[in-house]
Amino acid sequence: MNAGRVKLYDANPEILNLLSGTNLQVSIMVPNSEISIIASNQAKADEWVRNNVLPYYPQTMIRYLLVGNEVLSYNSSDQDRQMWLDLVPAMTKIKSSLKAQNITNIKVGTPLAIDVLQSTFPPSNSMFRPDISNSVMAPMLRFLNRTNSFMFIDVYPYFPWSSNTTNISLDFALFGGNNNTDCYTDPGSGLIYTNLLDQMLDSLIHAMATLGYPNIRLLITETGWPNSGDIEQPGANIHNAATYNRNLIHRMVAKPPLGTPARPGVVIPTFIFSLFDENQKTGPGTERHWGLLHADGTPIYDIDLAGKRRLEDYEPLPEANNNSPYKGSVWCVVAKGVNNDELGSALTNLCNSGAGNGTCDALSPGKECYEPVSEILHASYAFSSYWAKFRSHGATCYFNGLAEQTTVDPSHGSCKFPSVTL
Repeated sequence: MNAGRVKLYDANPEILNLLSGTNLQVSIMVPNSEISIIASNQAKADEWVRNNVLPYYPQTMIRYLLVGNEVLSYNSSDQDRQMWLDLVPAMTKIKSSLKAQNITNIKVGTPLAIDVLQSTFPPSNSMFRPDISNSVMAPMLRFLNRTNSFMFIDVYPYFPWSSNTTNISLDFALFGGNNNTDCYTDPGSGLIYTNLLDQMLDSLIHAMATLGYPNIRLLITETGWPNSGDIEQPGANIHNAATYNRNLIHRMVAKPPLGTPARPGVVIPTFIFSLFDENQKTGPGTERHWGLLHADGTPIYDIDLAGKRRLEDYEPLPEANNNSPYKGSVWCVVAKGVNNDELGSALTNLCNSGAGNGTCDALSPGKECYEPVSEILHASYAFSSYWAKFRSHGATCYFNGLAEQTTVDPSHGSCKFPSVTL
């Protein structure tokens, strides 16, 4: 695939051994659960480096050591907020451990989500959230500046576009905005933007400059576009995913470098999320569909990570037919090709647990949806009923991969399936 770097979400020994002797630069990660203990104990930091770096380095080209993942996005407990305060001390101790081993070419940092910013629009108005600005971001920027490291950022134009398709054009999100209608001029800076990614990155650059650090380099630890998703998730398709990632690669490998309007001509190292689709991930449909490859390793669409292939040399992509938000009724039914034993177990659990709250009442003998007695029909009714009842509380049409959405009404006779209206 002509990859130049690979990013792991841990320090998996098998993968690190397999990467030995290759020319792939590698990023490894300290799990969130270990941050606080490392922050309070230099010996623990030394032990982590001894166990997870020294056995593989330098034969495996470890170049980035990331402490935690999107730590500042977690805010549901006192423990989460304590982890915020432990983040920079943990980074500092890990850096000291590397230095003690005379390892100077591994950059230490932490990947942040764009929600560290209070606002991203316009870029010249952006600043960090007040709950982290002075307590976490200021010391973090001081550390990154002192160690000549990167601000590592996960940045996804898909999310602001898909939640505001009326005001943000798809071309602007997919790097297709080069005409005057798809440009945005920042009223504060006068800078002209032709794409959403640059706008989001410059928001971060402005927020760092506001705290006194205008020159810390950026490294994109995650970006990409979903190749599929739920019916209510517009624009999640192969056409847009391939278009975004191909255009992204061409921008990032351009010579001379393009940079962003606030920092023209600057190289931005970039990781595409993700190598594989993750078919067992919970949550909305897009969560399972960011991959360049299917779970079996076959490509979802053609892509050249080195950026040497011209965009016009790719085969035509399948047409995108869901770029506008869907309006109408949606049901949740049994997915094709599911395991019948798993289906029976899920149906029993759903209908017999108190959590279902009457989800399966219509399936009782003599009731309107009892006949025909079919496990697939009963499960489809139960899935639709539960999803319609609890979607507002976060329920999804997933059920461990047993269910899928449909716009075709599965009701039959006097049995009316509950639906969700979008």
